[in-house]
Amino acid sequence: MRIAIITGASSGLGVEFYRGLQGEALDEIWIIARREDRLNDIKEKYGKIPTRCIPMDITSRDSMERLGHMLSEGENEVIFLINNAGMGVLGRLDEANYIAQGNMVDLNARSVTELTTITLPYMPKRSYIINACSIASFVPNARMSVYSATKAYIMSFSRSLRYELKKRKINVTAVCPGPMDTEFLGVAGIEKGASPTFDKLPRCNPEKTAIGAIKASKRGKAVYTPRLFYKFYRILAKILPTSWLLGAAKT
Repeated sequence: MRIAIITGASSGLGVEFYRGLQGEALDEIWIIARREDRLNDIKEKYGKIPTRCIPMDITSRDSMERLGHMLSEGENEVIFLINNAGMGVLGRLDEANYIAQGNMVDLNARSVTELTTITLPYMPKRSYIINACSIASFVPNARMSVYSATKAYIMSFSRSLRYELKKRKINVTAVCPGPMDTEFLGVAGIEKGASPTFDKLPRCNPEKTAIGAIKASKRGKAVYTPRLFYKFYRILAKILPTSWLLGAAKT
């Protein structure tokens, strides 16, 4: 059975990835998030392909074992693995809650690593891994130190894994959008006025970002950055000192 797996599928970009996969040659899509009611609503509203709603906390090792067991049942082939779940928190680290910061590392980095490792044995040739990254992977952002570090990890992880998997013809793409008007900003504490820089930045459209990322992955791209503004920022990050851009991009 040809399947796709999407984490963080209950809102924002995750929903758009789910919608964007409806035209693919898949037998089933597995959507994962903690809110089962939201998953069911999304399935009812957008699902054209048979969909399995899987309510779970992917930072839990029990959840990882459960997912591994589900994959081992039957002859499953994972054509798309979309690691979309993630979180951010705006604020200085010396004023932060250490548990929240640790939870961010668990969700943004550890769970992606574990879930990918569990899934890879079930991925055939010409399959795709899409990892939700960020422009914060280009240059770290003050007041989002841990978030930026986790996204730098995802960028490095994606690039090296892509190289490892070339012989298996599995492509890995890091998706690096700028801010999007989704639930992420509210959860991160980035309401209007909380960060003058965020208020001024152009927004990325979640639907266009998801569709563009799927197309880029199928074309074999390593990194997908929507909007010309952020493509230019990515180039600047390669040629200018990080200290200069860190000061200019402060949140």
